[in-house]
Amino acid sequence: MNTPLIEAKNISKVYRIGEIDLTALNAVSATIEKGEFVAVMGPSGSGKSTFMNILGCLDKPTSGEYLLEGAGVGKLGRDELAGIRNRKIGFVFQGFYLLSRMSAVENVELPMLYDGIPLRERREKALEILKSVGLDGREKHHPNQLSGGQQQRVAIARALVNNASLVLADEPTGNLDTKTGAEIMDLFVRLNAESGITIIFVTHEADVAAYSRRIMRFLDGKIISDEKRNT
Repeated sequence: MNTPLIEAKNISKVYRIGEIDLTALNAVSATIEKGEFVAVMGPSGSGKSTFMNILGCLDKPTSGEYLLEGAGVGKLGRDELAGIRNRKIGFVFQGFYLLSRMSAVENVELPMLYDGIPLRERREKALEILKSVGLDGREKHHPNQLSGGQQQRVAIARALVNNASLVLADEPTGNLDTKTGAEIMDLFVRLNAESGITIIFVTHEADVAAYSRRIMRFLDGKIISDEKRNT
């Protein structure tokens, strides 16, 4: 039996604000297999962002257990979590978060730079992955020379370049027009189908969620529905 990529077991997250305890997640359990393509939906304050932060090893649960590729990560230290984020998880954000002083290829190289990979190897791999996301010929352009859709493609290339087994995307089409957003989601669909990489993304838009094969809906810190779909 294959080990699930993600196992969340009765995860709760409580934030202490002054004299008040705020429960962001309340005993959430979920299993996500390798190669799934999952949309996470819910209103502001529903717990979806906290859930994604825990999956991305950016935060730890107050109680419960989170296993990534069968290994518990809840008790790992800051440096160990940083290593997992760099090697196993790619992040794509609504705001792109590209470094303006760097070219597209240099932005994509960053995770490999942090991992100590030599320049020639970094450059070859970054150029290859930029080509795979449709940016052949744009490698030396800086972010201000690229459209919003092209900047998001650079961000996706950066998320994939270290052979991450999991990509987490937070409102990846939020700053894009409808046509460009559809192109980005088509790219995610292709990458998921061709490479089998697991993609989990947050969205408020039903038409964007419709690209996924599974929709998890959060409300008041709980998963209120978990629907697998045929697309």
